[in-house]
Amino acid sequence: MGTGRLFDAPNTTAEGRLARRLPADPQAERAVLGAIMLQNHVLDEIAQFLQPEHFFDPRHQIIYRAIRTLYDLSGSEGGSEVQRPIESITVANQLKRDGDFERVGGAQYLAELMGVVHNAAGAVQWARIIRDAWLERELIRACTETLDECYASADDVEQLLSRAERRIFDISEKQDAGSSSHLADILHDVLGQIQQRIDKRSKGEATGISTGLIDLDHMLSGLQPTELIILAARPGVGKTALACNIAENVAAQGLPVLIFSLEMSRLELGERLVCIRSAVNGHRVRKGEISDEEAQALRDAANELSQMPIHVDDTPGRTMSQIAALARRIKRKCGILGLIVVDYLQLIESDERGNVPREQQIASISRRMKFLAKSLNVPVMALAQLNRAVEQRDKKIPRLADLRESGSIEQDADVVMFLHRPDTYDEDAPRGEADVIVAKNRHGPVGTVKLTWQPETLRFLNYAPPEEIVEPRRAGGWS
Repeated sequence: MGTGRLFDAPNTTAEGRLARRLPADPQAERAVLGAIMLQNHVLDEIAQFLQPEHFFDPRHQIIYRAIRTLYDLSGSEGGSEVQRPIESITVANQLKRDGDFERVGGAQYLAELMGVVHNAAGAVQWARIIRDAWLERELIRACTETLDECYASADDVEQLLSRAERRIFDISEKQDAGSSSHLADILHDVLGQIQQRIDKRSKGEATGISTGLIDLDHMLSGLQPTELIILAARPGVGKTALACNIAENVAAQGLPVLIFSLEMSRLELGERLVCIRSAVNGHRVRKGEISDEEAQALRDAANELSQMPIHVDDTPGRTMSQIAALARRIKRKCGILGLIVVDYLQLIESDERGNVPREQQIASISRRMKFLAKSLNVPVMALAQLNRAVEQRDKKIPRLADLRESGSIEQDADVVMFLHRPDTYDEDAPRGEADVIVAKNRHGPVGTVKLTWQPETLRFLNYAPPEEIVEPRRAGGWS
């Protein structure tokens, strides 16, 4: 028996599948072009979302491109307003300049378009029909390409899934045509948002989502939806532990948290969360040297954590397309997301194919991460590695330039925080102290927040001088 497939698809070629009638509405295309030439003002709204390539008929693409050229040329010249009428004669002249007049059917076809409609009342709706049909064709094309790859590609399934998700994600991005809002509507929402902040402030709460660390909340006003927050440090300083502390506290507020653990397995991450919650020495837990009381504390902590809405994905080599797809699924399932944590940014695989420089890949990843935060209306905390330059200076204090492949990360981030522990480099520095250096804060102050660090339990607490710290047997919440 051969090793080939056991059956043949009835029609597996792209040409065969696309020979079926593709979604299109020629009548709507003709009506839109006729309506624009009848009443030019409808183009003010249509031009915001309708592009030449959205038309199915190549003639209509060419005519609409000529119309857009005339529209774009209207405006100010020499200090005066110039309006170029868009009607059959001016469109014909533009088509002649472009060398396309005869290709589209000449004066006869333009006259036919002018006679399709007698008013432009439905022009915007017709334009949306055209755009929706184009999106459907794009979806068919994406599915066709994916199907062809499934039959012909030697790549593994994960690569096929990644490319399929990327195609669908790209179409989803195209679907958002964008629109403007009247300032009055914007200000109504702004005042409502300000009132919510006033109400929270009067209760002593952070205006955003609380990190559980009072001084950090004061600096950032909490974690704000749509913000990309970068938490960076050298390896071994504790950035994953700090992110876990913050994630646990957000979840304790009843807000779902999604953690992408690209470096650590879900079991390792779960063990860290249990140690943080129980305040049991993590080193002794790993050795199995714990008392009955500590074992009970771990069980209680595990039970409490299991009631919290924390979701963990530890799939290695995730791409941004995969991260975005899973985040959207979790948000649909939960209805809301309080925080997304990515540990860590430089471990995300690129969706780009070919020999794309890593800096360019990171630029695309950070840009899409910011887009994810905005589109899902959720704060995204991405951990990042610092390069070795910080260790080569006399003062080991991190700077923005220390971010590995830093340019795009710094630009896209709303907040950049560095975790710095002086005792990592200086034996004489006070033990158990950590600094969160807020080096960039798009909407607030920058500065340093001091925290108490308990390495045995992996806990970051609100700062207290060493002599005031009492080692808790078990954590019932934030100190």
